[in-house]
Amino acid sequence: MLSEQSAVTVRASLPAVGAAIGEITERFYARLFTAHPELLRDVFNRGNQAAGTQKQALAGSIAAFATHLLEHPDRRPDALLSRIAQKHASLGVAPEQYPVVHEHLFAAIVEVLGEAVTPEVAAAWDEVYWLMANALIAIEKRLYEESGSTRRRPWEVVERVEETADVATFRLRPADGGPVRGFRAGQYVSVQVELADGARQIRQYSLSGAPGESLRQFSVKRVQGDDTTPDGEVSNHLHARVREGDVLDLSEPYGDLVLGDSAGRPLLLASAGIGVTPMIAMLAALAADGHGAPVTVVHGDRSPADHALRADHEAYAAKLPDASTHFFYERDAEPGTRTGLVDLADVPVHPGTRAYLCGPLPFMRAVRSQLIEQGVAPADIHYEVFGPDLWLAQG
Repeated sequence: MLSEQSAVTVRASLPAVGAAIGEITERFYARLFTAHPELLRDVFNRGNQAAGTQKQALAGSIAAFATHLLEHPDRRPDALLSRIAQKHASLGVAPEQYPVVHEHLFAAIVEVLGEAVTPEVAAAWDEVYWLMANALIAIEKRLYEESGSTRRRPWEVVERVEETADVATFRLRPADGGPVRGFRAGQYVSVQVELADGARQIRQYSLSGAPGESLRQFSVKRVQGDDTTPDGEVSNHLHARVREGDVLDLSEPYGDLVLGDSAGRPLLLASAGIGVTPMIAMLAALAADGHGAPVTVVHGDRSPADHALRADHEAYAAKLPDASTHFFYERDAEPGTRTGLVDLADVPVHPGTRAYLCGPLPFMRAVRSQLIEQGVAPADIHYEVFGPDLWLAQG
């Protein structure tokens, strides 16, 4: 992987680069968007840029990749690369964009570190960058070949369902009348909309319908901002403006939080809030496949009224021969449900369980810790993050 000489240089310079990576990514994005404003307008999530989460995610991925090269020189961090490549493919990232990123990223490194960026340091980090970039390009090429397209396609909304006060489900069919490709339970699509200022912003939404349906279905929670985070531009646009008969541009399905070969394996599907969406598709797939091993369904929400897709959650679980549901609500809990945050102390976790998690990062961290305490192998715990993946960035 990394050459011996570069490994020595990267190891020596990693503390300095790591300490400055936040400032480096800040300057990188400023340079990139000044030179290419169309990227901020039509590709990058403006909300994540304003909140700083995309910068944290980029910093975390670079540091994690460099650290992996040093600690495991004989193998690639395929899980990290796959997650990034899946997101890139859903956005339509092309190989020719990597030199553009390289130009502005390395200019930002020089701006921040100054004379510390000797020719040797520059060459070593250049090697790190292209090892990562070329690996991503290769994975993305394969993903495009498998999906049959690098472009989004127009889909017509045929039904809109108000799940809760803040969640709406959209069901769509191809506007061109063409065939619908299958997807794997847990995958998402990129949805592009044109906003009032002309920007064509893109967001990813998990497919919440059953795999094999002739329609695409995804559910959207309206994102309400606060003092540090703006309102969700796309989610609020979809809620306020998109109705039956409207057309949206959707990518092919992508994402690596998918059911593996689970035949005979006990499963645990844990979600919170709108993280329920990929779990609905997984339960539908398990029911269709006749999964006979135990399935433990866990969900946390503010109240029963806020639990989107609850009827589907319960109905698909009921179709499985050995499934149990455990719903936790912060308020207004009903008989058969529990009050408070998700707590696995009294939830059955079977030996050999494979777990899938989706929801806010603090929720997933807490559930993962509880699962490990109950003997679930870390390699058997898989997760999905809506938005930039800050798991690595936050340690």
